[in-house]
Formats: sequence, structure tokens, C-alpha cells
Amino acid sequence: MDRKRTARISEEIKKVIASSILNDLKDPRIANLTSVTNVELSNDGSYCKIYISVMGNEEEKANTIEGLNNAKGFLKRQISKNIDLRIIPDLNIIQDESIEESMNLFKLIDEVNEKNDE
Repeated sequence: MDRKRTARISEEIKKVIASSILNDLKDPRIANLTSVTNVELSNDGSYCKIYISVMGNEEEKANTIEGLNNAKGFLKRQISKNIDLRIIPDLNIIQDESIEESMNLFKLIDEVNEKNDE
């Protein structure tokens, strides 16, 4: 599959998954502050990595990932309803820590800047 096409499909899958998490999933394990940070689709379109960021403690993160893994069938149906694909990819839900890591870096930078100002 062409890289541009793969990127467009990945972006559409990201929109569908984000919308489904926000509006359609009723699982109480899924935290309110859950976002889809990235979607990587394989070249043949049969496999998809979905990176999820969850703001909260470790228990909320684990529960959210577990809830989303249990909802894979529903999410695949949502993708098939909203995107016309010949092959609906298998979903792999991965927890993304990049937002929290960047927040920690900004906090450390601010602390160093405050010490330098003194």
C-alpha cells in the first residue's frame, strides 16, 4: 500500500477510535481523560497499533487499557462502519507515556530555570 494512503487510513482510524472512546463506549473502566495519540497501520493494512494516553494513576491506566482490549471487536465494527476497507486490521492497543514524560521534562526545565533565576 502507498505510504500516503496508509497515512490517510491511519488518520481516519484514529478519528473513529477517538470518537468511539468519547461517545460510544460505556465501559466504566475507561478513564474520562483517555486520548488516542497515534495510529500505525502496517503496509498491507492487516495490523494496526493504537497508542493510547491516559491521564491518571497506574490503576486507571491499566483498567483503561484492559477495557479497550475487551472492546476490540466493537472498535473493529466501528472502523468497518465508518471506513470502506477491504481488510479491517487487527488492533493492538498500546499505552503511550509520551505526554506524561514531556510534562515531567517541562516541570524539570521550569525547576532549573527557577534555580537559575535565584
